[in-house]
Amino acid sequence: MKIPLRALLLTVLGIGATFGLDPFRNYQLATVAACFAAVAGLTVLVGLTGQLSLGHAVLMAAGGYGFAFAASAVEGPWPLALLVGLVAAVAVAGLLGLLLGMAAARLRGPYLAGLTLALVIALPSAASTLPLGADQGARAPFFAVPEALAALIALEQWHAWLAIVIAAVAVTPLVMLRSGRAGLRMRAVLDDETAARLSGVDPGLVKAGAFVASAVPAGLGGAILAIATQQVTPGGYGLAFSLLLVVAAVVGGLGSIGGAAIGSVLIVFLPWIVDELVAAVPSDLGQRLDGNLAVLLFGAGLIAMTLAWPGGAARLLDRLRAARPSRLATPTTTTER
Repeated sequence: MKIPLRALLLTVLGIGATFGLDPFRNYQLATVAACFAAVAGLTVLVGLTGQLSLGHAVLMAAGGYGFAFAASAVEGPWPLALLVGLVAAVAVAGLLGLLLGMAAARLRGPYLAGLTLALVIALPSAASTLPLGADQGARAPFFAVPEALAALIALEQWHAWLAIVIAAVAVTPLVMLRSGRAGLRMRAVLDDETAARLSGVDPGLVKAGAFVASAVPAGLGGAILAIATQQVTPGGYGLAFSLLLVVAAVVGGLGSIGGAAIGSVLIVFLPWIVDELVAAVPSDLGQRLDGNLAVLLFGAGLIAMTLAWPGGAARLLDRLRAARPSRLATPTTTTER
């Protein structure tokens, strides 16, 4: 019961924080929530089973398309359309995750990474071949602020509320899975597949299950982006975005849900901060640096962070917590002497 109660408390705190943000910051918060759902699944997949996926953006796109088409087809009150869209996002992303998981049971290392990378590269072609709206993508339904809240909050704040709640629903089961028996089986497969098999654990089944468990929150993350932007386009889920999700998982700390939240905040806000800094320089210099300095500083900063904290932000926080009692104990020891 501790994990659901903690998730409920954090959700309430997140919703309360939206009152102190302007509309644009609330939109960014919704984007962070979407990335958090996907990165949380990715960090569990890589950190607990060692399966590297470079194509989680495709799982988000699958969830986004499933949400957009299903929710748009519902003629009824908005809660029903929202619920049907979320169920469709889970189903489509989960099915794709199952197919990838079945392949992951036979592939490993660079072969699995290459397979997921191929999906990202093939997404624009698939969008043009399948009835997905080609480059224009698909329109997602517009969820207006309910009448009871229209005088209290803005549209972006309402979407941030929905994003926070959906992200909590997506990530809480991952936390429970990570700390339960399923998490132990994943760690056993990561440590030694042969020993795990001798202990009665099927590595192939565990890997496939881990991919499904990772795909579902990614699909819900895609649904969140569809709600915030009212559209789903293949260009929004390209290779660069997919690699950013991996960066967020690595910077935050593989296997850490809290680290996934930190990494998601960084990949959303750092590029925006760099762009703001570039916009502050003189116009001539800004035009030359636009699109170049931002990428350079962002990449250099992430490399420096990874080198300084190899275990990610979560490992750094653990070290700070471990060092804090010893520092407090030092004056006591000196006084006793």
